[in-house]
Amino acid sequence: MIRPIDLRVIELLAARLCHDLIGPVAAIGNGVELLAEDDAEFRGDAVALVGDSARQATKRLQFYRFAYGYGGGGLAGPAPYLLATEFFAETSAECDYGGAARTLPLDQQKLACAMLALAGEGLPRGGKLVLEVGAAGPEVDATGAGTGPSPEARAALALATPAAELTTRTIGAYFAGLLAEAQGFRLAVADRPGGFRLSAVR
Repeated sequence: MIRPIDLRVIELLAARLCHDLIGPVAAIGNGVELLAEDDAEFRGDAVALVGDSARQATKRLQFYRFAYGYGGGGLAGPAPYLLATEFFAETSAECDYGGAARTLPLDQQKLACAMLALAGEGLPRGGKLVLEVGAAGPEVDATGAGTGPSPEARAALALATPAAELTTRTIGAYFAGLLAEAQGFRLAVADRPGGFRLSAVR
């Protein structure tokens, strides 16, 4: 049985995604304003700013569309491993989307992308994410400085946090937990020296 989703979950997820997109979209606006300058050097900088920001926004949108919006059926757009690779190329974390993970059903790769996004948040100063196939399903090995997902994120991941207590900082973990539950999994975090492992388990 699929758990009913509180409206607050949808509102928080929308707010979080919009927050992550505001930066590059605002930079595009700034670049367009610079195009009005008479200085040729400014115009060159503006064109570069608009181009870079548009690419960053596109990469984020494509990744989020799959990780949070894909509802089954045919895949529209690049393969999930390309989406993840391009998404993390704009961050301080390196993503290795393993060959075995690329053969998982698309619904499990959707879950895997949500897991990667969550694991990336657990490496605020950068590191490496390796997506593999564990004993039951997708598994992310995260290596780098940091303590991994916060206690609040771990509670949300386990769906132990009431909807009224969720925040934009924990909504990604909660949504990943919902995706896992809908596929018959639960998500578990195991701390280890130099990092942590996030696994889909039965």
